[in-house]
Amino acid sequence: MDTKALRQKILDLAIHGKLVPQDPNDEPASVLLERIKAEKERLIKEGKIKRSKKSAKTSDTPHYQNVPFEVPSSWVWCKLEDYVKSVTDGDHQAPPKSDIGIPFLVISDVAKGKLNFLNTRFVPQEYYEKISFDRKPEKGDLLFTVTGSYGIVVPVNIDCKFCFQRHIGLIKTLNTSEYLLHLLKSSYFKGQCDEFATGTAQKTVGLETLRSFLLPIPPFAEQQRIVIEIEKWFSLIELIEGGKDDLQTTIKQAKSKILDLAIHGKLVPQDPNEEPAIKLLKRINPDFTPCDNGHSGKLPYKIPKTWAWCSHNSILDISGGSQPAKSYFETIPKPNYIRLYQIRDYGESPVPVYIPINLASKQTEKGDILLARYGGSLGKVFHAKQGAYNVAMVKVIFKFENLIYKEYAYYYYLSDLYQGKLKEISRTAQTGFNITDFNDMYFPLPPINEQQRIVQKIEELFSSLDNIQKSLEV
Repeated sequence: MDTKALRQKILDLAIHGKLVPQDPNDEPASVLLERIKAEKERLIKEGKIKRSKKSAKTSDTPHYQNVPFEVPSSWVWCKLEDYVKSVTDGDHQAPPKSDIGIPFLVISDVAKGKLNFLNTRFVPQEYYEKISFDRKPEKGDLLFTVTGSYGIVVPVNIDCKFCFQRHIGLIKTLNTSEYLLHLLKSSYFKGQCDEFATGTAQKTVGLETLRSFLLPIPPFAEQQRIVIEIEKWFSLIELIEGGKDDLQTTIKQAKSKILDLAIHGKLVPQDPNEEPAIKLLKRINPDFTPCDNGHSGKLPYKIPKTWAWCSHNSILDISGGSQPAKSYFETIPKPNYIRLYQIRDYGESPVPVYIPINLASKQTEKGDILLARYGGSLGKVFHAKQGAYNVAMVKVIFKFENLIYKEYAYYYYLSDLYQGKLKEISRTAQTGFNITDFNDMYFPLPPINEQQRIVQKIEELFSSLDNIQKSLEV
């Protein structure tokens, strides 16, 4: 479920007058605007706000010829500046700094749609006192970012003195902020901002532009019903999102648990008639020494009797990738060239690169196992495609035939036994791993037929979990 789109749909219904029914007994919105106009006149006379360049005109029907969409007859269209006390922004001059005093907010302090005073800077009390009334936020006002990350709406929901930079706008409201808050978050209003924002490096919604945006205004009583209905739906959506996040976390944890059971010998039953892994190992390599001899104190955990603990490098090896200089790279296939796979090519945004086949010293066949060895990708495991592979990955080499079922090894590398070792490596100064890091890594080896049953059960369970995951995305 696309909950973000659902939120916007609810806001869209709300501002079109389709979320709650109209009540013919409600006082028309035009009367509300007349009261707002009278209150603004009082504030102008007191010198708290300035008169706008164009006086507001209101009526009980839309008075603009080209309104964005139809609204109920009890509603009215008006400019933002006609609906609020004032629309201003912060001081355009760099304010003086202070170790203590009045908090001074910048865009990063409101970027998440909430006031954040944790890392704020301060300005002197004297500086704040000189700021005009229409630039001092009060509880019930709205902040609105106008530059760069424009369009973030932040309700002022605390009684606290603070000021802010010029990239933030201040909308001083007249006890009508709840409906306005939702309106400013609607796709309609965001679309207005996108259409009229100017600039290249940092787009800006100018104050005059912001003041002139048209708003669909319902009667005040209907606004209150709309807000209650919006908040009811949004609360339900939050429950859905919480459950969705919880379920996604549960699915991830379930997969980890399945792999844990698999490499502990607890996912499928053992067959006492199967040849123990140690006998197969001895037959393939008579000199093989199991880890159980003299290593019991170091082994990660107890495994079934038919299994064997092996040091990783006694049965598996890794081979690091390589690549020529970038001057040899081509972006389209050519004769005697081969695809060079990089980690990004196993993600959602592959970027094909081809290199001369005579320079492709490290190659994979389809189905080989590749391990990411560096940085943020450390721990990722891939099923290889046919081609060459670069230095950011290593290929897993199976030293003996018919000893390890390839897919069992693949799931081993996804398990906490392997991933935990990588976490240890990442806590050191190393940027990745090398072959020596595998010397003290252990591999739990079941009989070959049991490996196949384990893989079959893993894939069966993972498929069920993936189907649940897909249902969350619908």
